[in-house]
Amino acid sequence: MSDEQQLLPAPSKEVRQWAMFCHLSALLGIWIPFGTLFGPLILWQIKREMDPFIDAQGKEALNFQITVAIASAISLLLMVVVIGFFLFGLIAIGALVLTIIAGVKANEGVPYRYPFTWRLIK
Repeated sequence: MSDEQQLLPAPSKEVRQWAMFCHLSALLGIWIPFGTLFGPLILWQIKREMDPFIDAQGKEALNFQITVAIASAISLLLMVVVIGFFLFGLIAIGALVLTIIAGVKANEGVPYRYPFTWRLIK
């Protein structure tokens, strides 16, 4: 743990839950078209002023889902040459696993940084 993280007070239970919801709201994409993007975006916009932890985790969740959407679009284009089918499956499984891990970590009060993420929103 870095010195900066040790100096910060632990987020409250409510703050940790909202940060977790920012990550897990991406699972709405299972039922709602573009829910993977709109879920984190809406929750982050509504709750970002509540606490810096929610703001940081909401941005992280949204950046990851934007990256996943871009990678999915590229794999859909690559389906013409067959490799896109494999890539799309790999992206879907990876996104699901990493989203769940991020939600659990956020609920523990641990700031989570997704790997392989293009951070467009700073």
